[in-house]
Amino acid sequence: MEHMKIKNKFFFLFVALIFLATFPQNSFAGKSNRIKIATLAPEGSTWMQTLRELDKALKKETDGKLSFKFYPGGVSGNEKDVIRKMRIGQIHAAGFTGVGLGELLPESRVLDLPFLFENDEEVEHVYEKLQDHFAEKFEQKGYVLLGWAPVGWVHFFSKKEIVSIEDIRQTKAWMWEGDPLVQAAYKTLNVSPFPLSVTDVLLSLQTGMIETVYASPVAALALQWFTKVKYMSQTPMGFGVGGILISKKKFNKLSDDQKETLKKLSKKFLKKLVHKNNKDNIKSVQAMQGAGLKLAKKPDEKTVKEFRHLGKKVQEALVGKLFPADLLKKVTDSIQEVRN
Repeated sequence: MEHMKIKNKFFFLFVALIFLATFPQNSFAGKSNRIKIATLAPEGSTWMQTLRELDKALKKETDGKLSFKFYPGGVSGNEKDVIRKMRIGQIHAAGFTGVGLGELLPESRVLDLPFLFENDEEVEHVYEKLQDHFAEKFEQKGYVLLGWAPVGWVHFFSKKEIVSIEDIRQTKAWMWEGDPLVQAAYKTLNVSPFPLSVTDVLLSLQTGMIETVYASPVAALALQWFTKVKYMSQTPMGFGVGGILISKKKFNKLSDDQKETLKKLSKKFLKKLVHKNNKDNIKSVQAMQGAGLKLAKKPDEKTVKEFRHLGKKVQEALVGKLFPADLLKKVTDSIQEVRN
């Protein structure tokens, strides 16, 4: 009898092990998941406020089983550091600027081209039209695109007034270290920039090592760069792309319901972030003007045409290097649809 009891115990244990081994992983819907997410955006910024709202909504809709753990303000390092940490699983997701997105998918920098867009309507149309294309391309690289979170219109901030191309040549210009797109733009301009990481910019402005930087008004205010310059250009040099990616490895560990909820809420809150960011850029300009920043003179029509011509030359220089010709055509055709 005792022998039969032991035999039965082993039998049930064997059945249980087979059951666990063959049971689909996503069936454990009750499993809790925490997504470690990094961003250069500082705490208190619109970016972080919106991400915390997203986190709150995630917790509510998943009964606390899905949430974020934030690493804001660059505490996880620059975007290259974050990518390395994502690859080894220390970080699961991140909010990237165009530089970080371009490290993972160089062709995404087509959206960052200088003097490409003229207004918000063009930007919105292109992003919407090419959403599926970029989502598929990022997935091939091992990442899921949760949504776009553009930086916004990028301006020159300088100790000297910048109105023309010649003005840029007469100043010590900063370049985000390792950024091939801006490097090509400055090469076309015949400018030798100073490559530095974002974290070194403020001190370099203070010491006079550099005199001119480029950023959205929100970024120039948040990073305090505006305190070391006198002018902001009226004509933006481009529109800064941005987005949030999560590694497929982490994404695939979520239950099907969690995946769907994360995608749905990310789309909702990142769309909200874009509109907030546009308003914040306007408010940031006003705040910086109140602190003494001056707007440079508006360039005349001839100068604007020169800048646009420069943009075309940068496109030609980067076709076949950062992005294929057919993708650039898709972008320019989409812009033309709006202009028509």
